[in-house]
Amino acid sequence: MTMKRLFGAALLGVAIGIMPFVATPSNAETLRVVRSGTSSTLGVPMNRAVVVESDVPFAELSIANPAIADISSLSDRTIYVLGKSPGLTTLTLLDATGKLITNVEVRVAPDLSEFKERLQQILPNEKIEIRSANDGIVMSGTVSSAQKLQRALDLAERYAPERVSNLMVVGGVQQVTLKVRFAEMQRSVSKALTTDFNITNNDDITLRTGIFNQRPNDDGTRNLDPNSRGAGFFNLSAGAFEINLLLQALETKGVVRTLAEPNLTALSGQEAKFLAGGEYPIPVAQEEGTISVEFKPFGVELNFIPRVIDGDLINLELATAVSALDTANGFSDGTLNIAAFSRRETSTTVELRDGESFAISGLLQDDFLDNNSQVPWLGDVPVLGTLFRSADYERSQSELVVIVTAHLVTPTRGEALALPTDRVKLPTEQELFLLGHTTGNVKKQRGAAGEVAKHDFSGSYGYVMD
Repeated sequence: MTMKRLFGAALLGVAIGIMPFVATPSNAETLRVVRSGTSSTLGVPMNRAVVVESDVPFAELSIANPAIADISSLSDRTIYVLGKSPGLTTLTLLDATGKLITNVEVRVAPDLSEFKERLQQILPNEKIEIRSANDGIVMSGTVSSAQKLQRALDLAERYAPERVSNLMVVGGVQQVTLKVRFAEMQRSVSKALTTDFNITNNDDITLRTGIFNQRPNDDGTRNLDPNSRGAGFFNLSAGAFEINLLLQALETKGVVRTLAEPNLTALSGQEAKFLAGGEYPIPVAQEEGTISVEFKPFGVELNFIPRVIDGDLINLELATAVSALDTANGFSDGTLNIAAFSRRETSTTVELRDGESFAISGLLQDDFLDNNSQVPWLGDVPVLGTLFRSADYERSQSELVVIVTAHLVTPTRGEALALPTDRVKLPTEQELFLLGHTTGNVKKQRGAAGEVAKHDFSGSYGYVMD
């Protein structure tokens, strides 16, 4: 009995071992039973095989389009069908007398099972539905960002090149408000101590410096620089000698602050432009001596393209600038005056999340210039040499920073928004002439707009700088 059991176990092991090598095709996935006298539809994945079994023996079979599907008979009841390319064709079965047994509609489509598996691995949390349509793929559902939608389409193109229909939509917040703070601080300090003197002896010039080297006016006086401040003139007479002394001591300090805060909202992937300023006409010479006029924009400029990448991650491609007319550095030929422009601009691409800020650019500039002029040898004399020496220096510092803040936003109802004009109302004649009011009474508003409208222009405004 023991030998029989061992022999039986051995036979079972051999049978299991040779099962993979049986003539049944290894690519076969499903088994379809074809009924005599009825028409049916057979779906075959591309590059996969299906074994079809007939309920009656057949003697002849044919395929309408061998380029779509390939067939071979395994027995008088079994057919091996291999999908070759997407499309629709017909499989015909005949008996020994040439009588039609049945027609099978063979539909070959891309293999969606593997595609669905790969899509689930790459985008696990996206609600995307996959269907086959004729020889292509139809994708529908909602994805969280445009970038993930593109990834899904790129993967589908690998399975059905140029045969992918996109019915997917992007969900979530897809509008971005960009706030740019453009701040510049300039400080300048200049100090000067200048000494000019004139020593004469009966109108015979002995020594002159500075202003006294200028040709005098008809009345004998000499003109100071119109920008001169802190000047003192002294005249001393000693016998035949006359001494004229001019002292100038001046210290100048200045601070300039420039601030611009443009805000702009755009849809993800769309460009938005903003300009608050104007356009300056510039003459341009043309052929045959004609002159045309071109307009150059100036003011606060902002151009940006937001892209919501994933959730609250935002990619920003932006260019911003602040410019103003600069008449001091303009061009003039006596009849034509053209102003120059002072301009601060930056252009970059950054990524940040909703509500985060990024300092995209900055500049710290420190310029220093000093001059020292003196009469040779006399200017080197201690203490008294100051009368024969002039010195001045200038120092200017400039600090610039540009900070951007991005927010994902959604529309709101109009009554929740307040305008600057909501706070001001034109006065009536009685309020203007009798009461002296420059603005009229504004009706109280309710809700969020009313809270904003409570702020008026009364009280102290501005900035205090130490």
